[in-house]
Amino acid sequence: MSSDRLYPGNQRRRRGEEAKERRRKRSGSDCQAAEEEMEQSVIHLSHCQKEIFCFTVPEVCPSCGEELKGRRLHEAPVSLPSPFTDGHKTSCCLLVAPAHNNQDRDFTGTSDLHTGISNTKGVVYNYTQDGVRRDQSGWSHCVSVPLVRPDMFHLLAQWDQYLETFSEGPAWDPVWQKFHEEDHNCFSFCLQFLNGVLAMEGRGTLSRDDFTRCFILPRMRRVSKYTTLIRHLQEHQYYLADRQETLGYGQEESVATS
Repeated sequence: MSSDRLYPGNQRRRRGEEAKERRRKRSGSDCQAAEEEMEQSVIHLSHCQKEIFCFTVPEVCPSCGEELKGRRLHEAPVSLPSPFTDGHKTSCCLLVAPAHNNQDRDFTGTSDLHTGISNTKGVVYNYTQDGVRRDQSGWSHCVSVPLVRPDMFHLLAQWDQYLETFSEGPAWDPVWQKFHEEDHNCFSFCLQFLNGVLAMEGRGTLSRDDFTRCFILPRMRRVSKYTTLIRHLQEHQYYLADRQETLGYGQEESVATS
């Protein structure tokens, strides 16, 4: 006789755990599908004084109806660079990703986000209620802010040691200091580490507001425009804008230690 028949509670508990696991897998596959949709390549071309955005170059201009195939365009079609990156392929960057409780894995202004810092090998250090995690996976769809110039060899050589030593400090040990959503959180961890590096380099430190305004918000605005464009193209196939309009895909500033 099985133990489930003797203890019906075991069977109910196991069924509940199995249902939870199915929901987790389904949520994970939905998140992956959403991320793949966001990674579709967007093509930009110009014709008849219009900026045209699409997933594939059309045979005829969606604005004037002129045939495009075989004709010379004013400018060659180009792919828009995605604002997203694989955090594990970055080095010495601040990373912004959807938080674990962000079921839609999006970057909207009302969504919970999580931040971390990558070492030179793409391991992401991030502060949570359980202390500092060192993630080798889970940050494949995020926004990155470069913190170190490629030619700063002295800092690159010590970055991993700085990050590890900082992460082992008592401020990030839950036994000594608890995680607080408002003033001792993942962003506090990242900003304090960055300011420590800036101080060692003889640079002025950054306030939370200054760092957010100068380095986070411009990238999040670009993400918002890009995701809005993607969703428009998925529904309408094309997006047309007058030549003088821009979508704000210029090069962004890096922080650090420049």
